[in-house]
Amino acid sequence: MPVRKRLRGSTHAVGRFPTVGFSDEADTRVEPEEEKKDELKENVCSRWFRKACWYCSRKSKEEEDLTNTVVTGVDETDENDENNENNEDTTEDKPDPGGDNDNELEALVLKVTSIDLLKGKSGQNHMAHRTQLYQSKDLIIRRGQTFQMWITLSRPYDHNTDKIHLELKIGSVPMVSKGTHVIIPLVEKLEDNRWVATVIKQEDKRLLLSVYSLPTANIGQYQLTVHTLYPNGKAIFELDPANKVSILFNPWCAEDTVFMDSEDERQEYVLNDVGLIYYGTELQIGYRTWDYGQFADGILAACFYIMEKSGTPASGWGDPINVVRIVSAMVNSVDDFGVIQGNWSGNYADGSAPTVWTGSMEILRQYHSNNGTPVRYGQCWVFAGVSTTVLRCLGIPTRTVTNYNSAHDTDVSLTTDVYLDENLNPLNNLNRDSVWNFHVWNDCWMSRPDLPAGMGGWQAVDATPQETSQGTFRCGPASLTAVRNGQVYLKHDAAFVFAEVNSDKIYWQRNVDGTFSQIYSEKKTVGHSISTKAVGSDQRNDITHLYKHPEGTEEERIAVETACRYGTKAEAYTSPTAEDVSLQVSMEGTGPQMGRDADLTVSLKNSSSENRTVLLHSQAAVMYYTGVHKATVRRDTTDINLLPNEVKMLDWSLEYKDYKEELVDQAALMLTLSGRVKETQQVLATQYSFRLRSPDLTLKPIGKAVVGEKMTVEILFTNPLPQKLKGVLFHVEGLGLMTAQAKHYGDIDSHASVSMTVNFVPTLSGMRKLLASLDSSQLTQVHGVVSINVEEKNNATLLRF
Repeated sequence: MPVRKRLRGSTHAVGRFPTVGFSDEADTRVEPEEEKKDELKENVCSRWFRKACWYCSRKSKEEEDLTNTVVTGVDETDENDENNENNEDTTEDKPDPGGDNDNELEALVLKVTSIDLLKGKSGQNHMAHRTQLYQSKDLIIRRGQTFQMWITLSRPYDHNTDKIHLELKIGSVPMVSKGTHVIIPLVEKLEDNRWVATVIKQEDKRLLLSVYSLPTANIGQYQLTVHTLYPNGKAIFELDPANKVSILFNPWCAEDTVFMDSEDERQEYVLNDVGLIYYGTELQIGYRTWDYGQFADGILAACFYIMEKSGTPASGWGDPINVVRIVSAMVNSVDDFGVIQGNWSGNYADGSAPTVWTGSMEILRQYHSNNGTPVRYGQCWVFAGVSTTVLRCLGIPTRTVTNYNSAHDTDVSLTTDVYLDENLNPLNNLNRDSVWNFHVWNDCWMSRPDLPAGMGGWQAVDATPQETSQGTFRCGPASLTAVRNGQVYLKHDAAFVFAEVNSDKIYWQRNVDGTFSQIYSEKKTVGHSISTKAVGSDQRNDITHLYKHPEGTEEERIAVETACRYGTKAEAYTSPTAEDVSLQVSMEGTGPQMGRDADLTVSLKNSSSENRTVLLHSQAAVMYYTGVHKATVRRDTTDINLLPNEVKMLDWSLEYKDYKEELVDQAALMLTLSGRVKETQQVLATQYSFRLRSPDLTLKPIGKAVVGEKMTVEILFTNPLPQKLKGVLFHVEGLGLMTAQAKHYGDIDSHASVSMTVNFVPTLSGMRKLLASLDSSQLTQVHGVVSINVEEKNNATLLRF
């Protein structure tokens, strides 16, 4: 493919390499080497002679062909002269004024002649990225992993004089600062904190590159270009625009915010393309099979089309929170001409009845092929089924969820309100809230760095257009943990989801003066048998416990009353008569250590002059460092009596045996406390995050450190666990001391102390640091460091004498 010429006079080009400029137009100029004075004079004369008599001095055909791909420092003729050229008789052959120099120049040019993105279904890229199921001709990768590509050059690559870098662009105005214009330099070694590429094999003119993508990269379809810089100039190779690189979220990458550590769940919630959607009533649960078809031909393109049609900038497509809000809005057609038009009228003559659809593929293809014309018609299960397809296709773990006796709260009261007149007849004009026999939405898995710790994991997302969220018909993502605990003030739309699953039904009677009084409440009518397909089977999985505490328990009532404080009808619940008891958690010193019991202190203070009785609930959970809940390891309920003005300190302990099988990297835990004061109905609640401290490695240098001379460092470690560490691996490295080395040690017995020595030869003088870490399946985050002052060899020799 010919290389495009750069527009002369461009002043806005920037790039990673100091001598390379990048602009919207490709730059292929070859900077001329220093020429001899007589050659320069000859070029000046030649230019004058060309303007004076173009016909006698015009270039040979071969020379003209060369300037199509390489622009030299020679000025081009005026525009009028070029017009004259078109009118000249060119049938007579003229001599070539200097083809040998041009041939030499052409031989120095470093151009990319072809690129192989290794897109085969069973090839390394698609297999490693688990994208081999997609029926697409593009390269499809998941962010946070490396992918490989072959590039073929016009001559062998010389790493001493040549430079190559890649560029990926997405969106209408790609920008480096927004992550939509990605510059990928060629380095000697891959790095984890930026986009980089490295050569892993060279075969004459061919290079095999390994490219590392950031786990925070924006998803979408990117255009790839390859830039070459060589001593005499630079060139750009562009792929066919139809041959793009598609980047998806990566639930297999621990650094990705959608990371899910269970392979069985990843298989179900990302890779399974057929599922079940539940409907009916709580006592008559039915289900239908639904073809999600996220890997089918044209579906990925349709999903990216939906993202583009949303009008949102691609710079926000790296955040799954933002992406699910886009999808939630775009799957319904209200206010943005999204995918499906809802219809609950019973009249579907000008479209398809919602019950006709058996999968998402036909809907998405029709929407894409008709240039974004909404498909008729859908209801809640259709919106949810299509949402599952789109989000799984983009790499976000997603499931379809059905809630029975699902409330629709229209006035943000957090209650389902029924209005009656003086004679107890329903006031239909006021009764806007409703309870659906069933309602279907989605749960998506992600961390929530925008919320307090512990709010990650499953998030409720609803694409059925019911109420607006920030002016658009969408809902979520709402943390299920926040919904369960009544923390409806946390974004996004936790209040609406809470009302769907746990609102009380309140009956209001109109008074003579036109006001309304609460006359009755039902507490167990909303949010039953919340269902989704089980992992790895066609069984129904009841997940009601993830959305709400058991009906009627004190914890569930606390959650309801906590939520309703933020609603428009807070008066429906009795406010506490006093708030004079406080709750606080603390730990001693630097905190509990790995392998030991975790001891904390809970402080309750009664500031009143009367007795207080507190029913306190505690729950300890293992957390991922991202704030995602992994497992609950302990629950307790305690009655506490407080005397007037008493401060009571309670010892709380989590035994090692309770958490040892559940710990994950970073060893993070969270204690959640909630309670109620019996005399005043005051609600108490707090969460306390802490971690179990891992032991350090001790590094001891042996002997003097001298450049070029062998030295030794001893590494000491004591196993803190009352169990054997299996398959222990030590990793040691130090800049100027030694390259990274992994040393397999084997098993270390319970509470055993071990040592090992590492030999190396320092290569740089000055104060250096040697770093070491230990890893095993039972213990991580163990590391150590020692500073070593390395002397120059000559100085060390003089000191000896």
